[in-house]
Amino acid sequence: MELEQQSDASLVVAIGRWQQQALAEVYRRHGGAVHALSRRILRSEPPAEEITQEVFFDLWNHPEKFDAQRGTLRSFLLTCTHGKSVDFVRSEEARRKREGRISLETATAGYDIDREVWDLAVAEFVQEALRALPDDLRRPIELAYFGGQTYREVAQVLHEPEGTVKSRIRTGLSRLRADLARRGVEPAGAER
Repeated sequence: MELEQQSDASLVVAIGRWQQQALAEVYRRHGGAVHALSRRILRSEPPAEEITQEVFFDLWNHPEKFDAQRGTLRSFLLTCTHGKSVDFVRSEEARRKREGRISLETATAGYDIDREVWDLAVAEFVQEALRALPDDLRRPIELAYFGGQTYREVAQVLHEPEGTVKSRIRTGLSRLRADLARRGVEPAGAER
């Protein structure tokens, strides 16, 4: 009897006897459905092709796993396809999470102790330079930059005209910059 006329169950028996033509006939009958299901789950062609190959490779190596009394060969193959496809999706998701975690750890580790010490030293230099300013220059800077107030709000708090406040802030910032430059601290964004 020709392979095209044999039942799926008899083809599986032939596969168990290492008859490659029987596997080719099973693939001809069911390969499209297996591939379509895998592609629908994975939403990608290359992994769907791999899953399809794995399903038929497993049938070739373990034809005894198919039990004709439990269902059709197509349902058996589609069940195997579904399981392998879902495993692939889970594996990819776990890989992406792992890579994301490693990437985050690498980015976090990129902030080294030397940089942290430098940042702390700069913060101390800024505080010292700010304390060295006269009160009429220091107070408007503190209110505007550390208190988050607008020039108008600073002017109201200090009972000074807004133009005077702006002028004092500019003068104070200029002196801060000069003092920090003497200490070897460069403006933000400049390379050390």
